[in-house]
Amino acid sequence: MKFISRQIFTGLITILPVLLTAYLLYWFTITTESLLGEIIRFVVSDDYYWPGMGLLVGIIVVFLIGLMMHAYIARYLFGKIESILYRMPLIKSMYRAIRDFFNYFSSSKDNEFGQVVSVSLGDTGMQTIGFVTQSNPENLPEGFRNEDSVLVYLPLSYMIGGYTVLIPGKNITPLDMSIEEAMRFTLTAGVVR
Repeated sequence: MKFISRQIFTGLITILPVLLTAYLLYWFTITTESLLGEIIRFVVSDDYYWPGMGLLVGIIVVFLIGLMMHAYIARYLFGKIESILYRMPLIKSMYRAIRDFFNYFSSSKDNEFGQVVSVSLGDTGMQTIGFVTQSNPENLPEGFRNEDSVLVYLPLSYMIGGYTVLIPGKNITPLDMSIEEAMRFTLTAGVVR
């Protein structure tokens, strides 16, 4: 019975990431095609419409928005829209959480934000993996501004949560790991290589 359950578990671990990734791509494709496809059909006749045109237009629109965000006026206008969202009672909490999550993985962000480090836990010899979230003391709240300390997020295994702690710079060592590798290692408690 143990052998059978272990094989089923191994099969699930193998196939679930593939299925979830495929489903997310499928969902994105279908949603984009259905939303933009209707708009395209309204603008052009059915004779000129072909399946997949909505997805193509969606990708082009996202690309153009990315290009526009390099212009000062677009960033300024987007900042004004965000400031409105940040003042709306229910929306501000959800929007800020989603925005912070995507900013974490943004390539335009400073590399230091996601710097993977090893954190020494006192004189015990124990170490844990952490992510530097803030090394500039000016960006920290008053009373938390130690010149030789950095703010580090210490995630818990299986993404149950984590702790954000102020740590002296001498207690951290940069690791040669990407954010993705470190998250995967931490998420699985080191079980998966």
